[in-house]
Formats: sequence, structure tokens, C-alpha cells
Amino acid sequence: MMNLSSTMKAYGCRYCVSPLKQLLHTTNHHLRFRPRSPSLFSSSFNNLKLPNFNLLLTSNSLFFTMEHLWDRSGMNTNKKMVEHLQQYGVISSEKVARVMETIDRALFVPDRTPAYADCPQEIGYNATISAPHMHATCLQLLEEKLQPGMHSLDVGSGTGYLTACFAMMVGPQGRAIGVEHIPELVASSINNIEKSAAAPLLKKGSLSMHVGDGREGWPECSPYDAIHVGAAAPEMPQALLDQLKPGGRMVIPVGNIFQDLKVVDKNPDGSVSIRSESSVRYVPLTSRDAQLQS
Repeated sequence: MMNLSSTMKAYGCRYCVSPLKQLLHTTNHHLRFRPRSPSLFSSSFNNLKLPNFNLLLTSNSLFFTMEHLWDRSGMNTNKKMVEHLQQYGVISSEKVARVMETIDRALFVPDRTPAYADCPQEIGYNATISAPHMHATCLQLLEEKLQPGMHSLDVGSGTGYLTACFAMMVGPQGRAIGVEHIPELVASSINNIEKSAAAPLLKKGSLSMHVGDGREGWPECSPYDAIHVGAAAPEMPQALLDQLKPGGRMVIPVGNIFQDLKVVDKNPDGSVSIRSESSVRYVPLTSRDAQLQS
């Protein structure tokens, strides 16, 4: 049986060797799907005896989950999770590392959930909290727009984890807004934040969580320097583009079956530049009723 560690030289298949080379195409340091055929793709990975091939298709990015390796190596603290992401090149920013160390992920996942495993976790209501490597990726993509005093919007804020990270980065003079259309998730996210290092910012009002349709953004506090969308939109939401400040940046997964993480920069003249960062797999950005009936 082929050992997984011999197949991967770095976290998330940053560098891949045969036989993965025949199946995968790596661009911009992110793993992208390029299967020769569905049957070849599935059977080839199954032949590698990888633990639970389905995790590849349900993780936020099309990275291999390292959950089983992390568990073996005692990945049982928030600090170790961050150090592991740094070790394998997922986190290169010292500021992002500090923020992810400060906001303990365990406070934002359901009880008895492996909080530090690098995979999405179900949080109820057909919603998930993203994998740690995706949180790190999005924080780094938005870092320049999360400076002290800036305004940020987290659409589909779920458990409140990433909104709390945003708040720590923009500080008490900035604004971090979370929007979630499930009232129960908003209530629990507030409880989560109150137990975290971001609690003073929530009390001050520079961090706030709201019930609303994230597809419409939160115009009361717009325009935003940074917008993050935690679910896949079938197409680019115009309301969010309108609420993005000139010079601002939005990170949003776009697509249905096939999704790409898009980086949207609004130019000073109001025009936008869009690039694809990586292939991803998120739950859909949809209405509350559709999500609950999914």
C-alpha cells in the first residue's frame, strides 16, 4: 500500500509527484481539479488507499484533508493547528497566524467535534464551518483590506469564527459585520464570540452579528474594504459588488457543481478585476428556506 506521506511533499498537495501528477494540475500553489475521466479519477485515488476519498469532494478546497495525520501527531490545540498550517506553507503571514492563534477555533464548533482537524464541520441547518486552511487562505487574501480602522463584511457568518478574526484585524476603530439568515446560528455565534478574545469588540459595537439575507449584504455599514462570502453564489451578487469600496477586495466562491474561489478587486474608477484563486467546494449561497429544505 502506498503511504500517503510519500505521495505528498507538502500540505495540501502543494507539490505533487507521480501518480498524482497525471491526475492533478497545480496552479498558484493551489490544487485544481483536472481529471482525465471520472472513473479514472476515482479509481486511481482509491488505489492509493487514501482514507475516505469523499473528503476530497466535500472539503472547502480540493486539498487532501490532513485530519488523520493531525490526529496521530497530537493536533489537539489551536496553537498546534496554526503551527501546522505555517509549517506547510498555508499560512505565511505573521498577522494571520497571530489572529488565528488568538481566536480559538474550538469555541466556534459544535461540542464533541474535532475542532482542529483540517476539514469543514457541520454546524446544523445544512450549514458548515469552513476548514482551517480555507479560513487561513481567505484571511491572507484579504489581509491588506483588514487593516486597523477598515470595514469588513462576512456573508454567511455561521458560527462567527471568521467575523471574530476580522474584528481582531480591523480593531476597535474598524467595523466587522457578520450576516447570517438563520437566527439560531446568529444567536449561537454571539455566544461563541462572547467566550472568545473578540468579546470586548462585540461589547464595544465594532463587531456585530445580524440576521439577514447575505446576498443583499448589509448596506447600513457599507462601503466595505473587505467582503468575504462563505457560500457559493451561482453568479456574482451585484448588491455585494455595489457595497465594495473602491480599492476594496471581495473573496467569494462562485459556481454550482464546479466552483472557483474568486478574488474581486474594485478599482478606484469603480470597475472590477476578477481572478480565480483555486477550485473549491462550498455549500450554496441561497435563501433561508432553500437551505433548510436542502
